[in-house]
Amino acid sequence: MFKQAYIAIRELIMLLAVGSVPVVIFGQDHVSMADKRDIIDENTVAAPFAPGVVSSKFDEWATSFSPDEKTVYFSRGVTSSAVCFSTKRNGVWQRPQVASFSGIWNDFDAFVSPDGSKLFFSSNRPLEGVPQDKPNAKSHLWYVERTQDGQWGTPHHVDSGVNISSSNDYGPSVSAKGTLYWCSRNREGHKGMQSFYAVWLEDHYDQPKMVNVPGVEEVQDPFIATDERYLVFLSGNDLYISFRQGDGWSPAENLGSRVNTGSGNSSPYVSHDGKMLYYTSNRTEGFYKRDKNHAMSYEELEKEYENMFNGRGNILMIPIHLPAGL
Repeated sequence: MFKQAYIAIRELIMLLAVGSVPVVIFGQDHVSMADKRDIIDENTVAAPFAPGVVSSKFDEWATSFSPDEKTVYFSRGVTSSAVCFSTKRNGVWQRPQVASFSGIWNDFDAFVSPDGSKLFFSSNRPLEGVPQDKPNAKSHLWYVERTQDGQWGTPHHVDSGVNISSSNDYGPSVSAKGTLYWCSRNREGHKGMQSFYAVWLEDHYDQPKMVNVPGVEEVQDPFIATDERYLVFLSGNDLYISFRQGDGWSPAENLGSRVNTGSGNSSPYVSHDGKMLYYTSNRTEGFYKRDKNHAMSYEELEKEYENMFNGRGNILMIPIHLPAGL
């Protein structure tokens, strides 16, 4: 998502002009309430997820797992994007494939519902009932349903109350009861990138409402817990968490220095058992460091770019202590 935060890549992909300039913020204080809660252990270190298979020299973002966690969905792209997936066999993640519904338009930010029956994603594909040879002007939220043979069906546009013609919609996340969360920039007068939610009413979504988290100006890439007891999200370059308080949310808590290093982060996702946080980062610190003792040759420069830690987005993972999903 990295000209300011990695969200920018998704917007730039729409224009076929993706950037990957790492963002570094100096002097930030990442000591947080989350550190004090021991949500992430002090000595824990982030590691790339499925290096060389899922995490690569390209941009990857937005992980989501099947209920049995044997299939992972993610976005990959440079000048365009697709929803990809990898399956785990004998404990090893296999070579990714493009999802059956993807590969033509810019599809990204896939999220599997907790029961595995639906997969939501963002796409600029043409809307239903119009000529199908040109992309839509905006990225909207779509979904596919699991068919009886275990495959994904035909993509469907999410209710018009969620998708509106004037806004791009990103980062869907769904709770067990079907409440849909997502983010959108400058939607209906709300400045900046903000998150919204719409309650599922058995056959349609209720009117969307904005997510208000005290202590931050923007709420991007919302990950909602299965039972909606907490929300993990992006604000600026950092990941935060907020806990349910009645009908609202507790003040935002920075996830701390083990996650937030000043690099561009995005797309948080927590495993079903609450023990692993997955997120996207263009971080190179701790993974790669250029040798400053000699000037690089062109061949060395090419090798550096072929490195997985070349400033593009990778999927990182770090142990976390959160309640298991229901």
